[in-house]
Amino acid sequence: MDRVTHLISARDLAHSLHDVVVLDVRYQLGGPDGRLEYARGHVPGAHYVDLDTELAGPPGEGGRHPLPDPSVVEAALRRAGVDDHSRVVAMDGRESYAAARAWWVLRWLGLGAVRVLDGGFAAWQRADLPVSTETPDDGAGTFTARPGQLPVLDADAAARLAQTGVLLDSRAAERFRGEVEPIDPVAGRIPGAVSSPTSEWLAPDGTFRRDLAEHWRQVVADRDTSAVGAYCGSGVTAAHQVLALAEINVDAVLYPGSWSEWIRDPSRPVATGPTPG
Repeated sequence: MDRVTHLISARDLAHSLHDVVVLDVRYQLGGPDGRLEYARGHVPGAHYVDLDTELAGPPGEGGRHPLPDPSVVEAALRRAGVDDHSRVVAMDGRESYAAARAWWVLRWLGLGAVRVLDGGFAAWQRADLPVSTETPDDGAGTFTARPGQLPVLDADAAARLAQTGVLLDSRAAERFRGEVEPIDPVAGRIPGAVSSPTSEWLAPDGTFRRDLAEHWRQVVADRDTSAVGAYCGSGVTAAHQVLALAEINVDAVLYPGSWSEWIRDPSRPVATGPTPG
């Protein structure tokens, strides 16, 4: 059986531009506006889609980046010319964190042919491929959003999975241990979660590391991997981990609300310090 990949290289994308819709979703928490980066240069024909307002709902009870209103994503995709059977490539600046969120949201809404540009715009530039500053005209796509095509975890399901399966915490190790918390008002982790920083699933150039299966074995050690989930601060970088695992045929379920939703209920337990044992 041929290996199924959810990634595409810059060179392969360059050869396929005539047959795909490219979504530029560059985003950096607290960093420069992705739309400004897009305006300075992007893959020719790419349409910009905003993570905060189009790939997530308003911050609130569901966390900092809750699931988006399907109609909002549908409108964004139609603007980009996406139909139900379009081939779509999502890309961001480098590490594919935002692109993985787009990949997950689009598949959750029923779009089947979605890939991520491995290494993002940085990989495109390293390959010395053409860059455009022209904004394409709005398309006339007919995509129809069908939410619920991927499973999700809520807080209760995440708590259970942390005790009965593997719940990956995709944040930096010091946030997992509760030593620092630069974003959310409470430090710590969901009890029973396994530390698995998203940055460790990447090669130094921002592409997905080539030994994903070996890294996965190191992360889970001898744990039961029959049920796997992932969370982070707000459901963005955890999607990267879901994508990385999909590359090695491991099904992982995203907890979209993640830590920023978990801590909104003060009755939910919080663990800190190193993992026992």
